Amino acid sequence: SSTTSPLLGSLITASQRTLADLAATGRFREDLRFRLEVIQVPVPPLRAAVPGSGVTPPQPAPALPLTDTTLRRSSLTALLQGQTTLVQLMFTGCGTVCPAQGLLFATLAGRARPQPARWLSISIDTLGDDPTRLRAWQARFGLHPSWLAAVPDTADVDRLSEFLRGGPVKAGTHGTQVFVFDAQARLVHRTADNPSAPELEALIRRHSGGDSA
Repeated sequence: SSTTSPLLGSLITASQRTLADLAATGRFREDLRFRLEVIQVPVPPLRAAVPGSGVTPPQPAPALPLTDTTLRRSSLTALLQGQTTLVQLMFTGCGTVCPAQGLLFATLAGRARPQPARWLSISIDTLGDDPTRLRAWQARFGLHPSWLAAVPDTADVDRLSEFLRGGPVKAGTHGTQVFVFDAQARLVHRTADNPSAPELEALIRRHSGGDSA
């Protein structure tokens, strides 16, 4: 047909590369980029969509004393230094969510991965949990060198809980969040409650430099 019909439409395109960079190196036509880049909408990769919230700026961990399952006294900062560390709050007398939390950490600690990670379970029951009970609790799920457990001093429990959870908390309570620290012992992410194993693996990759996104 020789009849001309007007057409009004919009073209939506997507690229995982920056068109301006490609055009600057001659790998994309500059005139075509000019026509396409009318409105730009950056879209983060799906692997970056981890439930919870990033901590900005990262918060240095307080140097609170902890006693681990070998009776060694060290600061929280010292236990977190050197590699990405995931922290959970628990107590051995908890029969509801804590067993699932322990199993999660034991399972992930036993996995081989390119990015090394450390796992730290901290008891909030300073009167009921001693190093022997903590060690026995870990043994129920499977001991692993990268999975540590420790108990703070009684006077520091509330301060530690408030730092990890980002605000005032009811004494003697804990949630099922996991708290991610970078190799400089800085809190960088608080997960939502009950994070899954894939979510935690994604966080390890992100904060250990294994995810270039």
